[in-house]
Amino acid sequence: MTVMILSAILFLVFVALGGIHFYWLFGGTWALKSAIPTKGNELNSLAIPKIATLIVGLVLVSFGLLYLLKSGLIHFQAPNWIINYGYWFIPSIFILRAIGEFNYVGFFRKIKNTTFANADSKVFIPLCLAIGIMGILVQYLS
Repeated sequence: MTVMILSAILFLVFVALGGIHFYWLFGGTWALKSAIPTKGNELNSLAIPKIATLIVGLVLVSFGLLYLLKSGLIHFQAPNWIINYGYWFIPSIFILRAIGEFNYVGFFRKIKNTTFANADSKVFIPLCLAIGIMGILVQYLS
């Protein structure tokens, strides 16, 4: 029962995150300034390609569908390598994201006084840790 609940929560989180990326893909701007790392609070010159936003949105929704499969609420045959490795790979990505790359994102980032850095500390790192921990629990308990 716990695995089903955690998997359903992860499904909802991933679909919501994917939905935000699709919103940005189609021109939405809500929370966009907080989602892109910058060196300072100046306007970010980094233009994220639309194809990258589409790929991230599709990957996030795919992660959600994998957890919906894990919940047992839907049934379809998935390749064994997804079952064996995918459910460890997903939480690993998010725990590594929380740790960061030591410059712009994560616990150990050097740039700390930007809009993104504040959002990273308050939203993105806790969310990534929660996803990682729930993913590990789903795999450990099943």
